[in-house]
Parts: sequence; C-alpha cells; structure tokens
Amino acid sequence: MKKIVIALDGYSSCGKSTMAKDLARQIGYTYIDTGAMYRAVTLYSMRNGIIKNGTIDTEKLERSMKDIHISFVFNPETGRPDTYLNGENIEKEIRTMEVAGWVSPVAALSFVRKALVSQQKQMGETKGVVLDGRDVGTVIFPDAELKIFVTAKPEVRAQRRLDESLAKGESVTFEEVLRNVQERDLLDTTRKEGPLKKADDAIVLDNSDMSIEEQKEWLLEQFNQVVTK
Repeated sequence: MKKIVIALDGYSSCGKSTMAKDLARQIGYTYIDTGAMYRAVTLYSMRNGIIKNGTIDTEKLERSMKDIHISFVFNPETGRPDTYLNGENIEKEIRTMEVAGWVSPVAALSFVRKALVSQQKQMGETKGVVLDGRDVGTVIFPDAELKIFVTAKPEVRAQRRLDESLAKGESVTFEEVLRNVQERDLLDTTRKEGPLKKADDAIVLDNSDMSIEEQKEWLLEQFNQVVTK
C-alpha cells in the first residue's frame, strides 16, 4: 500500500491534534504536531523574557531561534508522541491557556514560520506522515494526497477547551475561553504569513455534532479511499 501525506488544517480547538494522533496510530503513520511546535516556541519565549509586559521582543526571539530545538518522542503510556523542547518534555506546559493566548501572535512572525516550516518539510519528506495545523495543506505540503479542513462552531470549540482546562485544574470561565477562540480565529485567518484558509482540494469536516468515534470512522474512510485508488 502506498504511503501518503495527510494534512489536517482548521480552526483552533476543533480537536485536530487528537484526530491526527489517533489516525496516525491506527494506520501506522508518524504524527507531526505542527501546532505544538509553535506552542513550544511560545513557551520558550515566556520562560526567557521574550514575552513580557504584553509584548513580544521579536529581535530577541529571532536571535534565539537557533537555540530552540523541538522534537517528538513516542510515549508508550499514551500511545502518542510528546513534545520536547531542548530535551525537556513540555507536553503539559504547552497546553495551558496562557500559552494559547500568545501562540497565534508568535506563529504570525515570518521568521518563526520560516524556521518551523523548514523543519516540518524535512520531517515529511519520506511520506507516511499525518500533520495538523493551520497551513499544512496550503503552504507546507500543498501536494499532500489527502487534505482535511476541520471546523466547528465557536461555542462548541470553546466548551471543549473549557472542559480540558477545568480538568487540568485551571481557573477559567466560558466567556474567557470563547473570547480566546474568537481572537485566535481572527489572528489565524488574517495574518500575512501562512493564513488559515481551506485548500481548494481539501475535504471539509464540520465536527460540531460528531463524536470522537464518528470522526475516527470518517477519517479512516477518507484515508482508505485515497490509498486504494
């Protein structure tokens, strides 16, 4: 069976990462979390005084990109890869609301995108990979054999993010999370570098009213249709 590149793009909090991870595990592909890479840069910036007083020191961040090394290591307990920053497992740290609030502005910086897109392209050269993000099917792998564009109602996405945050013990409200979702949508769709948009040949998946199992079944069906052609 031929190996392909699978690109899942879409809005924040649509569950793209979970879908991509589960699909990769199911079909024996490598999962590359492009969003986690931008979150890792954001976390590094927070830890090193690059983000402070409500601003990003872009010059300092650009100088620091050479010191930011991101990798993925398979976690046998979860059956999924964890994100590592300079050898440290940061999977939990990058999923906080604080990081979520800054990741879109960081990801909009051209030098950040250029550095990470280059890494992502190298990771997917041998195919047999699943990637999720904002511009995988339009910028990183425009020739991907299977492109999915994931969307859901903002209120549904906010509730999902709220449930995750509360489960982690974070103190947030639905209104705060909804505002963050809406702000990220605006930033992601209007940024100059790799804006979020549906590729012309992408299949739209609105999972507002779908269960995780229904999504898994739908994705596997799309995959099988492509690889058996």
